[in-house]
Amino acid sequence: MDIAVRYCSKTKFGNTRRIAEAIADGIGVKAVSIADEPNLKEKADILFLGGAPYANIMAPELREYADNLDPAMASKVVLFTTSNWSKRTVLALKKMLKAKGISVCEEYFYAHMLNIDGKIEAAKEFGKKMAGTI
Repeated sequence: MDIAVRYCSKTKFGNTRRIAEAIADGIGVKAVSIADEPNLKEKADILFLGGAPYANIMAPELREYADNLDPAMASKVVLFTTSNWSKRTVLALKKMLKAKGISVCEEYFYAHMLNIDGKIEAAKEFGKKMAGTI
């Protein structure tokens, strides 16, 4: 099974990057920033995709990535997000991807920005769980 982890992280703290890396570590793959790979290069059976809201809206880079994601390149998407209080990014991504005909898992991972350290192990377990059950 081909699994990919892609993320958008824009702050100096790298909260979303850290969660993406934990998910990837849990399943034995590498997390890649969408800044480094603006389009998915290889087909993924499961694509873990995440980002956080910035000023309460989805990062334009993440929106563009989702807009450009070819449905033939991702069989199923599993979402994750980090933020202070909003899960808008997950909800907006889910809506966008489903409208494109991409299957999106209903379960997603959320980590509050003030508890990233406390969510690293849970992110690893989430990755393992989702990779094993989808």
